[in-house]
Formats: sequence, C-alpha cells, structure tokens
Amino acid sequence: MRIHNALFLPPRPDGWTVDEVLALPDAQTLAQRIELVDGALVVSPWPGLEHQRLLGKLQVALTPALPAGTELLPGVNVRLGTQRLLSPDVVILNCPGIDTVACAASDVLLAAEIVSPSTKIQDRVLKRALYAEALIPYYLLVEPGEPTAATLFELQGGEYAPIAKSDKAEIELTRPFTATIRLA
Repeated sequence: MRIHNALFLPPRPDGWTVDEVLALPDAQTLAQRIELVDGALVVSPWPGLEHQRLLGKLQVALTPALPAGTELLPGVNVRLGTQRLLSPDVVILNCPGIDTVACAASDVLLAAEIVSPSTKIQDRVLKRALYAEALIPYYLLVEPGEPTAATLFELQGGEYAPIAKSDKAEIELTRPFTATIRLA
C-alpha cells in the first residue's frame, strides 16, 4: 500500500518549535499547510479553487487602498512565540519590504482568513483567539457560501470585536483604512 501526500513527522516530547517547523524540508511541506499551535503541528490541505478566487478578490480590493508604510502578502508565516506559527491567507504588514521566512506578530496590522471546509473551527475560533492574544490589531474572516460573508474584527481590550460586516456580498472597511471588498 502506498500513501501519497502524507506527512509523517514524529511527535516531540516538548513539542515542536517554530524554528524546527521552518527547517523542515520542502518535500514534507509542499503537499500540505503546516502550522504550529503550542508545539503541536496542525496540518491541513492546501485550499481549493473557490478559496483561491476569494483570495484574489481580497488582494485586488485591498492593495490599491493600502496606506503608505504597509504591504499586503498572501500566505506568509507569522511567528506568535516560539511554539506558535500560523499562515494567514492574507496579511497586511506594517513593515513593507521585510525579508524573512516568518514575520513577527508585531509586524502584522491585519490577518485575514478564508474559511475552508477543513479549517472552520480553526479559523472561526482558534486562530481568532491566537491572533488576539498576539495583539494583531485587525482580523478579517471571510466565509464562502451563498452569499459569501465577511466580518472585520478590531482588537479591543484584548479581544476582537466586530466593527464591519458584509452586506449583499460586499464589505466596507473604514479601519484600519478605507476599502470596499466585493465578495461575489
């Protein structure tokens, strides 16, 4: 029996570290997305086409609206301590031009996640809590469907509070900058 695209990594008694995950060979990481939460590997498949289309819409809508001193990048590793590493679908960094394999959470102005069937709970609950704990000022959650929905959260008192919600497959942002994202 042959197993394709499987990831076989031994558990570590003290958990994995960000540096160990970032040092994994490409052959182990190209087939699946690997994130790290409190030393435990979180492995999920790469997103499908609907997800990629939404990602493109986000990039097209947000890039021209970016204020000076920021940069939008898809699929960047974000370090949230020594045993936490997440890869948001989109980040807006407050340090354009940085050259690193993993940005610090303090460099992220906004993290965006597009919910996938295999990551619903992670995107809606776990990542939202981890980004808030890492003090990332804004979190954009996009929910594919009919219609596609989106909510922008702002960090307030250590937790995210919704500050904008989509209406008729469109979301209007006024913070951290002004932008209109058409989701349909």
